Amino acid sequence: MAEQAFDWQHTPAAVWRRHRSGLRAIRRLDPVQWPALTGIDHQKQALARNTERFLAGKPSNNALLWGSRGTGKSSLIKALLNRYCDQGLRMIEVDKDDLVNLPEIVDDICDLPFRFVIYCDDLSFDVGESGYKALKSVLEGSLELPPENVRVYATSNRRHLMPEFMSDNLKSEVRDGELHPAEAIEEQVSLADRFGLQLSFYPFSQDVYLQAVDLLFSQVQDREALHLEAVRFATGKGVRNGRTAQQFYRQFAGDPRFC
Repeated sequence: MAEQAFDWQHTPAAVWRRHRSGLRAIRRLDPVQWPALTGIDHQKQALARNTERFLAGKPSNNALLWGSRGTGKSSLIKALLNRYCDQGLRMIEVDKDDLVNLPEIVDDICDLPFRFVIYCDDLSFDVGESGYKALKSVLEGSLELPPENVRVYATSNRRHLMPEFMSDNLKSEVRDGELHPAEAIEEQVSLADRFGLQLSFYPFSQDVYLQAVDLLFSQVQDREALHLEAVRFATGKGVRNGRTAQQFYRQFAGDPRFC
């Protein structure tokens, strides 16, 4: 399917569409660039190193980027594609509801001469959902090993991808002085454990938020007025992060005070 539908030589990314039962080339890639992402230097360095090892055919991990909303998790993966697509990196976006098709998607690309990242954005599972089982098989294999040219990069607001309830903790036991987690907790943690690289993202401090604003308004001379308005904007939204900085830019770019 993938070999017939795509010229991967010139198609850096695709998205799985269930109503078409196949892949569709992404024609309008997000242009976000690596240097534009501020305040997450550690996460950038770790993900870049893992990806470079993957592209070089060296041992590398599946990656889970988890943490607070709007802190750059999705943007980091998009910037990763823009940075490494010329080195053979290709990306396929798959929604959570389509993970049942993941084994078939992987079968179609495992023999191609490119390195593929399966990208799952805002990934989490509720009680009773079974899509994570297909994801587990691709992450670590079943009887068949996962393909060497495929890695999964996922973003989530949940550290363990699964809901965690107080009642599950109450079922844990202490035997001979050792804590034995309840079966439900073991199940919750087992999926996230398959991501060898886990990067955490936290709300921005005011200094980091203003750095992101300054990067967007690079030509503004009156930084004091800009920062005052940016802080007021973030206070109104109740959150400081990269998304808030982008929204501030969209609202005030071109304002005579900041030209």
